[in-house]
Amino acid sequence: QQQQAPGWTPPPKPGLIPLHPLSFGTIIGSSFRVMRRNPAPTFGLSVLLYGFVTIVYVGLIGLLFTTALGRLGSASSSDQSDILAGSIGLIALSTLVPTSLALVAAAILQGIISLEVSRATLGEKLKTRGLWRLAKGRIGAMVVWALLLTAFIIVYVLISSIGIGVVFAAATATTSPSDGFAAVLGGFAVTLLIGLAFGVVAAWLGIKTSLVPSIVMLERLRLGASIRRSWQLTRGSFWRTLGAQLLIGVIIYAATYIISIPITLIGSVIIGLTNPTYDTDSTVLAFGIMYLVIGIITVVVGAIGLVMQSASLSLIYIDIRMRKEGLDLELLRYIEAKQRGTADAPNPYLRLQGEAPAPAQAGSPWA
Repeated sequence: QQQQAPGWTPPPKPGLIPLHPLSFGTIIGSSFRVMRRNPAPTFGLSVLLYGFVTIVYVGLIGLLFTTALGRLGSASSSDQSDILAGSIGLIALSTLVPTSLALVAAAILQGIISLEVSRATLGEKLKTRGLWRLAKGRIGAMVVWALLLTAFIIVYVLISSIGIGVVFAAATATTSPSDGFAAVLGGFAVTLLIGLAFGVVAAWLGIKTSLVPSIVMLERLRLGASIRRSWQLTRGSFWRTLGAQLLIGVIIYAATYIISIPITLIGSVIIGLTNPTYDTDSTVLAFGIMYLVIGIITVVVGAIGLVMQSASLSLIYIDIRMRKEGLDLELLRYIEAKQRGTADAPNPYLRLQGEAPAPAQAGSPWA
């Protein structure tokens, strides 16, 4: 009797994702599962980094704001306008410090998450110490990458500041109120157009270089080579990458407001019922506690969002290499070698670099 040919069976799913090109839904769903699968080195690290940046931001802005109020209170009426303008400019420039820290923290976290996703794809699970061991020698490149992004933001701030300065200079140089209003209106229109154009360019460059941390960590390339590699891989996958990031951003933004708005309303009602006379000290203390709770919730939700965004970029990186370079076959070979007990299975993420990687030595994280 003639036997029928066996039907096609999909590749196995040893870990986080199936070993074949991923759908958009799989990328989004797996981004949620990364944190649940290994919370300590993902969510724990994200909370620490995001919380540290938040504390620095709030502390720095609060210190400068308090100092500015003190100077305004002791200044004469003729000097108050100059002090106010200088304080606003100083506070605006001071935001570059926490912004730089936030970019460094996000770059480091994305690198660590990419390592976690790469091992989870193979069905492996490492603790925080193991992931940091894999990241050894790569953190410096992440910091340099974050500083480059900070320099890009500084250029934008300088251009915007110059545009606003030109606006006010043109407005004060005119004697007619109508001419001054027209100058201000035209200047703000030009500034807005510059901001929109800069935003479009920033979004385009951000997506084209969004895979740099994953490449630096997984392929162990230098930063310049990683940027070129990210540019090459994202060719033809721009909208897919942008869509995943926008969707996750909208989910996190909505979750933050869905949680914080009821807390604000309930807290305001409780404050009104327990303090009907609105005593100053009690009111300040109550609102301080309420906003502290909201701040903690914001840090937790923001940390979850960082993990999800980093995981989605790592999954997109793996998906693109599966589609363009057959990475899924390399991953299957690695898994089969490990199942046979092969002790020198090489890193599958390095196999496609045109190099001949040496077998993993004893004690190597890939051994």
